[in-house]
Amino acid sequence: MKSFIFEYDLGMDMNPLVGELTFAEDGYLRATQDGAELFRFAATDIKEAVVKAGVGCGLLFVKAEGAEDRILCRFTMSGLKRAGEFCKIVNFYIANGTAAFPETEEKRICEECGRPMTPEISVCVFCYSKLGVMKRALGFAKPYMKQITFSQILGLVPRITFLVSPMIIRQLVNAHLEPQWGTLGDVLMLAGLMLLVRVIGDATGIFTNRIFNRATINVTNDLRVHAYEKLQGHSMSLFAKRTPGDLIRRIMDDTGTINEFVTDLGRWVIDLFFNFVIAFAFLLFINWQLAILVFLPVPIVIFALRRFWGMMMARFERHWRQSSRCNSILHDIIKGIRTVKAFGNEQQEIEKFSKATHRHAKIGEENEVLWSLLFPPISFIMGVGEFLILFVGGWMVLRGEWWIFSGEMQIGDLVTFTMYLGFIYGPLRWMVHFPRWLANTTTSLVKVFEVLDEESEMKKATVPSNVPVAGDVEFNGVFFGYKSYEPVLKNISLDIKPGEMIGLVGKSGVGKSTLINLAMRLYDPNTGKITINETDLRDMDSDHLHENMGVVFQDNFLFAGSYYDNIVYGKPDATFEEVVAACKVANAHDFIVQSSDGYNTYIGEGGQNLSGGERQRLSIARAIIKNPDILILDEATSSLDVETEASIQESLNRITQGRTTIAIAHRLSTLRNADRLVVLKEGGVEEVGTHAELLKKKGMYYNLVMAQRQNSRKAEA
Repeated sequence: MKSFIFEYDLGMDMNPLVGELTFAEDGYLRATQDGAELFRFAATDIKEAVVKAGVGCGLLFVKAEGAEDRILCRFTMSGLKRAGEFCKIVNFYIANGTAAFPETEEKRICEECGRPMTPEISVCVFCYSKLGVMKRALGFAKPYMKQITFSQILGLVPRITFLVSPMIIRQLVNAHLEPQWGTLGDVLMLAGLMLLVRVIGDATGIFTNRIFNRATINVTNDLRVHAYEKLQGHSMSLFAKRTPGDLIRRIMDDTGTINEFVTDLGRWVIDLFFNFVIAFAFLLFINWQLAILVFLPVPIVIFALRRFWGMMMARFERHWRQSSRCNSILHDIIKGIRTVKAFGNEQQEIEKFSKATHRHAKIGEENEVLWSLLFPPISFIMGVGEFLILFVGGWMVLRGEWWIFSGEMQIGDLVTFTMYLGFIYGPLRWMVHFPRWLANTTTSLVKVFEVLDEESEMKKATVPSNVPVAGDVEFNGVFFGYKSYEPVLKNISLDIKPGEMIGLVGKSGVGKSTLINLAMRLYDPNTGKITINETDLRDMDSDHLHENMGVVFQDNFLFAGSYYDNIVYGKPDATFEEVVAACKVANAHDFIVQSSDGYNTYIGEGGQNLSGGERQRLSIARAIIKNPDILILDEATSSLDVETEASIQESLNRITQGRTTIAIAHRLSTLRNADRLVVLKEGGVEEVGTHAELLKKKGMYYNLVMAQRQNSRKAEA
């Protein structure tokens, strides 16, 4: 059963304690303290849940009909925000009869191990299947298995050449370095054979690595593109929940980590396994008793690795999280550098970033310290095996039998034996580093797979309908909130006829921009529906809908590129004549042709070197170049001087003729020619009518117009 828990930390006597106030989807409020239930009652028995900030503490209480207010708990000020969320959830249930909870609330604690969940991901870093994650990652290599398999088979050649070399040295030492046994010609022959073997191995290795690297790079590229495609398919709610730095790190940095892992894993695991098996076979051939000593330290090493695995996983996850925070801070600072400099907060931002990177460095340092403490003892244990081989082997060369080890060894046998130890202990030492490497990689894999697995709130229609998008837009009982239990729009019902211009009016925060976001289907309503030509937007093809909509935002984003590139963004296949025609309608043609390279003039990201009016004209041209059936204007003339606004308004008047238009404007005078004005108040429709009708009514719209006229007179004075 889903629930929302508020942990309060003060008793009624103001003494510290640990208590929990819970609201569950069954509609009951419960309070527990030290495991014992204090009270339980239905939310339907109360009128409202209220939080109040006092002096040094907060109160959470409920109001009921015909009864005094009842205090449920007290808490320190650190719990004020969560107490407010608790009240909103309870009050939403009281008003609507259904429970709604934050999406991530039920993931706060891992059900398997009881540990707190990491805020950035939906799985427990201690409990998720590492093997399953790795299998899934390797699944992206299926399209390239022919190249990978061929490279691995061909890669046996250099592996064999390296393994044969010690046997050539053994033959050289045992049979040809004694004067009475060998000749200089024999030595030259064996040396030449060894050189030939190495040349063949190295040449084949270069060719093999090129094939293998090309395939694994393509695997990572496919994963990166697939993750990016998933991002593009999500509603805006995903981007509201995650920072740009977090998403960029997942798409770029984490897939890069995965690429290194897949590349190295495919190459080194097979190499090391093959070398290990063949080298061990050679050791058994030379002296099977001595070969057994090689594995004496292995059980101890495996036990140590299993013992510290969980600890290393948690530490690498924490390091990733802090790195993501550094990226987010850096992204925000660079994106808002003009604001930072305008307020003279450079030093403040330097300190903010410095603290974050210092924390990142400290976590990395702690991880390295721990690793430096763990690795030397494990490496030393591995070295014990080498010591035993040298001691016992040397004894057998000099004196023959030793303890249970019988027989004699030649010097060449011992030399070859020690050379093959590298092929045996190399994989074992690699296994010592493998948990650290795997912990870092699986953390990145989980982050990427979470993006791939997260389902969009906007479901695609099974059989999308492509009805004409010419108008007849209808809102039917629409409720919507970015948090479902905190609605921004409440029971919106509105019908917009084809070719009609609708102006949305109201104070800041009443849901004007939210309403047009729903009309563009950047979000879906929590309840109710929005239709075009009696077809629900959820049953329409999103591409078809957006192809027939043009949008001019208040703060329009321009991409790094030329004027031409930014304008054809609305219609990539537009001809140059269409671009010029759109710019003339938007009053943008004149200033463009006066630029150094005309339509090919490069503008930086965001168009920071352009004036506000120029950016707005380009945005209008970008919106109308595809001749949209529905035009949406979100504060398209705000923050502009009167002369510039008049010029842009002239452009807008031309392009809105005969076209269904939904407009939001800061200056109410720009909407006076709208067919109808819709006045919003606290998320609901307060008034609907023409400019003249609403002025005559002397309601909310009249008050807004009078207040704006009064402010204009004061500004002129």
